[in-house]
Amino acid sequence: MFKIRFMRENEKEFFMKMLYESIFIEKEKKPPIDKLLNTDELKKYHQNWGRKGDKALIAVDHTDTPVGAVWYRLYSSKERSYGYVDDDTPELGIAIEEAARNKGLGIKLMNSILEEANNDGFKAVSLSVDADNTVAVNLYLRLGFIVVGKDETSYIMLLKF
Repeated sequence: MFKIRFMRENEKEFFMKMLYESIFIEKEKKPPIDKLLNTDELKKYHQNWGRKGDKALIAVDHTDTPVGAVWYRLYSSKERSYGYVDDDTPELGIAIEEAARNKGLGIKLMNSILEEANNDGFKAVSLSVDADNTVAVNLYLRLGFIVVGKDETSYIMLLKF
C-alpha cells in the first residue's frame, strides 16, 4: 500500500511540512509553519539540508503522493538538538499525514530509517519525544529505544544497534 524511497531534491517543501508536523504542540497553540521552523531553536533541523550525516526517506501512497517522512541528522555539541546524545549519534524525526496514520506506516518508516542508519555505520540513533505523545513513545519502546534523559516535557530516547 505504501512505498518508501529516498527523498528527492524537489520534495524539500514536503519535508518542511513533515518537520512541522513532527513538533508536538497543541494545534490551537502551534505557530504558523514559517514562524515556527525559522526560530533559532528549530532552524538547525533544516538549514543546509543535505550535508554529511543527513538522510530522509519519504513514504508515498499508490498514486506516488507523499504521505510521510522519516529522517536523521547529525548534530554537534555546539549545535545541540533536543535529542542530542553525542556527535556520532544522529537524531531521528518522523511524521505522517493524518489520513495515513494507524495503518502500520510508522513502524515501516522507522524500520527503514533504522536499517539505513545501521548500514551507514552508526552505532546508535536518538530522538526527542514529548512525554505526552504516548502513541509515539510506545512505538519507540516497541522498537527497542530506551529513555536516556528527560527534561520538563520530553524524553531523549536512544536505540543502540
